[in-house]
Amino acid sequence: MADSPDAPSSEHVKPREVPYCGFCSLPPEYCEFGPTLDKCKEWLSKNDKVLYAILYNTLEDQLYATSLGGDSKPEDDKKKAKEAAKIEKQMQKKMQSRVIIKRIERTKRKCVTSVFGLENFDVDLKKAAKLFANKFACGSSVTKNNQGNDEIVVQGDVSDEIFDLILEHWPIVPDDNIDLVEDKKKGK
Repeated sequence: MADSPDAPSSEHVKPREVPYCGFCSLPPEYCEFGPTLDKCKEWLSKNDKVLYAILYNTLEDQLYATSLGGDSKPEDDKKKAKEAAKIEKQMQKKMQSRVIIKRIERTKRKCVTSVFGLENFDVDLKKAAKLFANKFACGSSVTKNNQGNDEIVVQGDVSDEIFDLILEHWPIVPDDNIDLVEDKKKGK
């Protein structure tokens, strides 16, 4: 049976091109189900105005655009300013945070090394403890200290090596923010 001239042959059918969001990498129709809808909307409004109008152009947006002729809503500007201020505050907090590597004597020639403050730099403490344990072939765990904060306790005197390892694996931690402390027991 011959193909009709109106029906496209299988050789000439082009695959459908599906646009993907440049922010969350989902198709724009599914961005609303992701955690970053506002940023996805912003990206789509800049890159594909037609698809943005189809998906997100509400009556409120149309009224605002026709009445004021503005590009963005005042509420959006306030939200962006608050978000930028929040990010800036977090960065300042990170840069002021300290990582304390403390060598603690236990008995006679035994000691442990405690690492406190890595969580301020968004380091996963469990992964860091596992890295220390594998690197130094010793026991390492995440525990709560007296103040109720998490810290990593590593068996053995490896404070200098931990200092170097932190700088190597987490470059976001400035070396000026790392303190080496030695805690000795009082003699009789």
